[in-house]
Amino acid sequence: MTTEAIETDDRTAFVAAIRDLAERECGTREQRAALTDNGTAGHNQTVNEKVAALGWSGVALPTKYGGGGGGVTDACLLLEELAYGQVPLFGLGISMIVAKTAERFGTEEQRHRLIGGFCRGEVFSVAMSEPDAGSDVASMRCRAERRGDGYVVNGHKTWISCAHYATRILLVCRTDTSGPKHTGITMLEVPTSAAGVDIRPIETMAGREVSDVYFTDTYVPAEHLIGTEGQAWEQLTAGLNFERLVCAATFLGNARRAFDDTLAYVRQREQFGRPIGSFQALRHRIADLATELECCRLLVYDLARRVDANPERQLPREASMAKLKVTETAKRVTIEGMQMMGGAGYTTEHDMERYLRQNIIATVFAGTSEIQRDIIGRTYRL
Repeated sequence: MTTEAIETDDRTAFVAAIRDLAERECGTREQRAALTDNGTAGHNQTVNEKVAALGWSGVALPTKYGGGGGGVTDACLLLEELAYGQVPLFGLGISMIVAKTAERFGTEEQRHRLIGGFCRGEVFSVAMSEPDAGSDVASMRCRAERRGDGYVVNGHKTWISCAHYATRILLVCRTDTSGPKHTGITMLEVPTSAAGVDIRPIETMAGREVSDVYFTDTYVPAEHLIGTEGQAWEQLTAGLNFERLVCAATFLGNARRAFDDTLAYVRQREQFGRPIGSFQALRHRIADLATELECCRLLVYDLARRVDANPERQLPREASMAKLKVTETAKRVTIEGMQMMGGAGYTTEHDMERYLRQNIIATVFAGTSEIQRDIIGRTYRL
């Protein structure tokens, strides 16, 4: 790591400790297979609880609620290094987003419950997308009606990451249909054990990472309202810096791992009496990918430093740039890595095919690359 934002003794030691844990827990293919049910599960709760017990999960959250009191830069380091080490903690970043939402908009009781629970190893999920409301998420129809001292929720959410691991869901739903589509949207905290919640995992090429979630007359107490009723869109917008940094840091780690595996392979694989990496065609491809990764690293940690310096400032252009650049680069690194490894990259004997299954979807979820480009363009008044 070379960026100014992370050159401190404490952070160097933190990174070294994360790498040590990754090596001990997930250093071999056999360990990774055992922890992920042969690559079909993206999250391992036993490992998650070990990370929480070390005090790392809440590194960027206030000590008052059980966190480490660090900043967004520290969270990025954690997510990047865990991803590089292929530690199966898909639920960590998503749960971190929920905890940060509670920090910003929750009551004291909610902060203790959600931030404290996360720091102890609980997994949370965020439910926004619907069958007819993906990139156009403001068109959501899942409805929460106010009844007595609470809400009754009905609707269908889809592509919900880690819902089948979660203890609680941050539900984004509609409480008012009388105004424009970006109004009347509300956040509710819903326990997955609540009556009327039906979670059905969706099988994907990357395994079991997402689910359909159905709400049928699900009762949610009024004290589980997060923030202000009808103003969730503004609350979501306020958290986009962090959400996109979580995504960017994670896939920076994934991309670095795919690159390093490719580099190791082209150094040792020989054809025509020499390592294939010594041929100009591959040497130049490696140089290009290394340059792209360095650009990604600088972009991620520059944004993290700026967010730490002014947490209330919204940086839509830079946050979308980070998400766009890193995820597109992760996809490119993995596809090119597989090609440079030839048939070996396609086999389950090597990790590259799993990296491809992980990284190719990165440009779709949490805001597609097209949506990120649209946001960036609008910041230039286009």
